[in-house]
Amino acid sequence: MNIEELLAEERHIEGLDLSGTALTDLLAAEPYVFKDCDLSGADLGEADLAGYVFEGCALGRTDFRGADLEGARFNGGGGATTRFGGAELTDAEFTSVDLSGAQFGNALLTDARFTGCRMIGAALGGSRGTSFSVSHSNLTLADLSGCSFRKQELDGIRFDEANLAACDFTGAVFTDCRLIRARLVGTKFARADLRGADIGEPDDGELRAFAGAVISPAQAAAVLAARGLTVL
Repeated sequence: MNIEELLAEERHIEGLDLSGTALTDLLAAEPYVFKDCDLSGADLGEADLAGYVFEGCALGRTDFRGADLEGARFNGGGGATTRFGGAELTDAEFTSVDLSGAQFGNALLTDARFTGCRMIGAALGGSRGTSFSVSHSNLTLADLSGCSFRKQELDGIRFDEANLAACDFTGAVFTDCRLIRARLVGTKFARADLRGADIGEPDDGELRAFAGAVISPAQAAAVLAARGLTVL
């Protein structure tokens, strides 16, 4: 049975090598479950993938641009530079997925959730929608410029060296997070609780960006010590 016949007959696809395959025109109307499949470099652009499940799939360079992924679930797997530009990702869920270098420009991310994901160098700046949530994920070197985390509880996130320019963290609560050498130009931290964040030894520009935030006495002492002052 060839790939076209298999996709016409089955909705649960497991362990299949679909790398580099143009799949958009081969899919039936009902949602599929892809488990442990190799979708590296596959073309799913503009496809209707609402409600699909991708479990443990290789997704390096997979093209989801312009696809409808509303309510889709991604569990495990992943790969570098997956492309989600312009995709509909409302209520999509990513759990323990490698999204390093993934591209989300112009994607609709309203109520999308990222949990336990590796998102080093991912580009989410320029995405659309009201907000998305992230927890226990590595966003080192990621581009999050202009994204809103307003009033969110941010737990277990590494923002080290990330581009957080023009992000809105108003009223956000940070727990077990890191903000070492992040870019904070025009970033809002009004009423944010940074006591659970490692902010390192911020320079004067970074310190101004934290205006309006709450920090701990230990953090304040470290900031002053970096400037040659001793708190007794």
